[in-house]
Amino acid sequence: MLVVSRQLIERISEHVQKAYPEEGAGFLIGDEGEVKEILALPNAREDAARHNRFLITPEEYLKAELTADSLGLSLIGVFHSHPDCPNVPSEYDREWAQPFFSYIITRVDNGKAVSHRSWRLVEDRSKYDEEEIQIF
Repeated sequence: MLVVSRQLIERISEHVQKAYPEEGAGFLIGDEGEVKEILALPNAREDAARHNRFLITPEEYLKAELTADSLGLSLIGVFHSHPDCPNVPSEYDREWAQPFFSYIITRVDNGKAVSHRSWRLVEDRSKYDEEEIQIF
């Protein structure tokens, strides 16, 4: 289970709605399955692919690691949006994912965040299992 405050879910929604019709993304920072902060990122993907792909640069990854360290926390996952399509991981998502991270995917229809689902890649990288999100 992934625990996230309503305030952080709202911040994720705001970020991915602003990114629409492109994918928006960022990091989940926390510990022991609880998201305590997010780090919203620009989509570094080339313009033509941003509508269905996101890219986090190595520099942004380092920034996120340093931010988490400064808070005494860890990177525990990634969030991103699926504009106008189901919020289930794609094959592309699976190829780039890391086991042990939580992946919140937000469905954004016509510019409005409509649902959030979280997924974890199994250790052998063959598939995702959905994990419950507890919003408080």
